[in-house]
Amino acid sequence: MVTPLLVRFRSRRSNKLRANCCADHKVEITIRTVAYAIPLRDPPRSQQRGGFMVEQSVVPEREREAVAETMSRISPPDFTDVEAERRHRKERLAAAFRIIAAKDLTTGINGHITVRDPEHSDHFWVNPLSTPFSRMRVSDLLLVNSDGEVVEGDRMVNAAAFAIHSRIHHHNPSVVAACHSHTPWGRPWSATGRLIEPTSQDACAFYESQRIIEGFEGVVFDTEVGDKIAHGFADETTSAGGVTTVIHENHGHMTVGQTVDEAVFWFLLFEQMCQSQMRLEATGLPYKLIDPEMARQTNRQAGSHYAGWLGFQSYYTEITLAQPELLD
Repeated sequence: MVTPLLVRFRSRRSNKLRANCCADHKVEITIRTVAYAIPLRDPPRSQQRGGFMVEQSVVPEREREAVAETMSRISPPDFTDVEAERRHRKERLAAAFRIIAAKDLTTGINGHITVRDPEHSDHFWVNPLSTPFSRMRVSDLLLVNSDGEVVEGDRMVNAAAFAIHSRIHHHNPSVVAACHSHTPWGRPWSATGRLIEPTSQDACAFYESQRIIEGFEGVVFDTEVGDKIAHGFADETTSAGGVTTVIHENHGHMTVGQTVDEAVFWFLLFEQMCQSQMRLEATGLPYKLIDPEMARQTNRQAGSHYAGWLGFQSYYTEITLAQPELLD
């Protein structure tokens, strides 16, 4: 039997708690302090540092301190060498494919993730057609230019990947990476033609950051369809990270970010939210939505560029420890 302890004293200058469970026993407990990440709304561009700094007037001092502490310890790397940055992006990209595969979010040759080249901004790295996501390596990735020509690598590019991603990168200069695959829950949710509702903390990461592209016109080989999708991401919004998710009706969802990490984390999380929403509605029971102002506040905490980047880190660590050959 576990006897609950009643805490009697906590020193402001000490990390120790003194407690007792009865008159005859005393316990001293050492506490480790952990800083939790609570990312916030993006500030004006002039106040940003690497696109991840936070606005100083949004939240109370304690929350700002927690964010600053976390960001000082865990943050995206800064690069002065373009080759190092290119290598970093490619490693993240190769890992992303394996993570998507490990989550069973692939369907045949459908699906593609891209990242903009740090030197040639109108070029992007992408997966070769028909190479299994589960076997992707850094050395497999292709560099494609704005005309769809493979300028590094010797394999074919998925035509739909070019039609969609080339336009996303073209119309959205701040987008570094984009992610799309045909998934078990995102696919049927796209047929509803609806946005995910703010039913939970996680769902609020997408509050006011989703757009719907209406009309299905077959497999996306036409860059005009890619333009429609790209314009969805360019739409104005008050969401912390901008429009991060586009739902293409009867097709599925696509996500973007300022890093591969962010784009893929939003993709994985949105898939979970589609599953949650459909399961919730399947109960047939009434449910509550989070109040709009609270949903916006939670979005500032859970829907920022930094929150997306941070959310991916455990996935990356797990896959590279288990499958280090992906970095070859």
